[in-house]
Amino acid sequence: MAKKQKQNIPNKIFYPPVVAVVGHVDHGKTTLLDTIRKSNIAQREHGGITQKIGASKIEFVNDEEKRAVTFIDTPGHEAFSNMRGRGVMAADIGLLVVSSVDGVMPQTKESIEFLKESGIPFIVVLTKSDLPEKNPEKVKGELLKAEVLLEGYGGDVPVIEVSAKINSNIKELLSLILLVFEMKNENLGNSEKGEFKGVVIESKLDQRIGPVSTVVIKNGALSVRDEISADKILGKVKSLTDALGKRVDRATVGEAVEILGFEKVPQVGSVVLKKGSGAEEAYKNIDQNSSGSPSAIAAPTEENPLLSVIICADTLGSIEAIVNALPTQINVVSKKTGDISPADLLLAKSIKAIVLGFNIKIKPEIMKLAKTEKVLAKNYKLIYELIDEITDVLDGRELSLIEEILGKAKIIAEFPFEKTKVLGITILEGRMAKGDKIRLVRKDEVIGESTIFSLRQGKNQISKVEKGNEAGIIISPFLDFTIGDMVISHG
Repeated sequence: MAKKQKQNIPNKIFYPPVVAVVGHVDHGKTTLLDTIRKSNIAQREHGGITQKIGASKIEFVNDEEKRAVTFIDTPGHEAFSNMRGRGVMAADIGLLVVSSVDGVMPQTKESIEFLKESGIPFIVVLTKSDLPEKNPEKVKGELLKAEVLLEGYGGDVPVIEVSAKINSNIKELLSLILLVFEMKNENLGNSEKGEFKGVVIESKLDQRIGPVSTVVIKNGALSVRDEISADKILGKVKSLTDALGKRVDRATVGEAVEILGFEKVPQVGSVVLKKGSGAEEAYKNIDQNSSGSPSAIAAPTEENPLLSVIICADTLGSIEAIVNALPTQINVVSKKTGDISPADLLLAKSIKAIVLGFNIKIKPEIMKLAKTEKVLAKNYKLIYELIDEITDVLDGRELSLIEEILGKAKIIAEFPFEKTKVLGITILEGRMAKGDKIRLVRKDEVIGESTIFSLRQGKNQISKVEKGNEAGIIISPFLDFTIGDMVISHG
């Protein structure tokens, strides 16, 4: 791409471009963003998969001017295709992340379609360029077959090779983003003085504070106490939290903010406007079929379903992904954001349903009630594990309704090991064995579920350790533990 001459415009306001990062799972999207924003989100993701849209804003100096870019990180797993689509529709520019080793994969092709449908300019970012097995020319050939017309090959789509691991070409990528933005999408007509318009990219019901939505501002400005609407849901802004997690009084074009103040949870993809702006009726959420309420009871199906489920998830986007990925024989009776409640369990008992939690925490009293009422309630961190287990149920391999506690241990130490940590434990009851499913509990709060991947005493690999002994365990997926946490092994 020819370099654009710098325009010396006095008092020019630079609005940050909103950039959607899309591509196949495990091609390095979140790791790339980690390097850009010098954070460590990738290592905290369960299974290395970003399962909800995350927005982040970074500032840097380009051509002696302070600039900013807002990134939207979108999930790569196939079940989250609609979330990727929403991320692209809210963006000014797309980054199509493709591994220089693995090349074009199914979600790569899907992301290409989203980018083409949106009409926004995009950049191809070839990751993992530090690896000896990279083959960028082969990957470029695959992209050309997928009708991505690259620069240097008869097209105008820029391509850049980067390595997040060795910080190669990261500054050049940021400069390229600004160049593409200024040449192809200068945000003409968008101004903080214009009529406010935002797009909801994620939404949830927080049990403590109420409906919370992440919104990308496309035009105008938003302040605390502004009256707003999203489709037919009204609200008054109680607080704004920026992409750095700081409370702000005002946000403007190109920024992503978390809004507290809607009366109900708005639909993802909804256009947010200021109440009484005259444009409220101009934008309607296209999908009128999905429910925007925190909890929705599905109408009974005419055919007898093989299995009924109740879904309690962290966000509406997660619910949408789960519902779309479930086998057609599943009847979703109820779906909501938030933790599992006693009412959910009693409803499940009355209709013989399973309660599925996703990225939530099941309180001990809820687990106790589930056992008493003989209702299966499970929480998942990875969507494919949830789908796999439900598929097993349909295949006749029933999940146990009553959980068997195999052992209890206390974490008394931690040790670094390669890219993870070893949990030093002492066995208080029963035993711990390699391959056991475990639950991490802190002060009666369930932190998460995992599996014992490795079990050691000293330097020796062992298969089992009994009550009264100490050992070191490595769990997968990793959970953020602290000394004093309890490890419960269960069947």
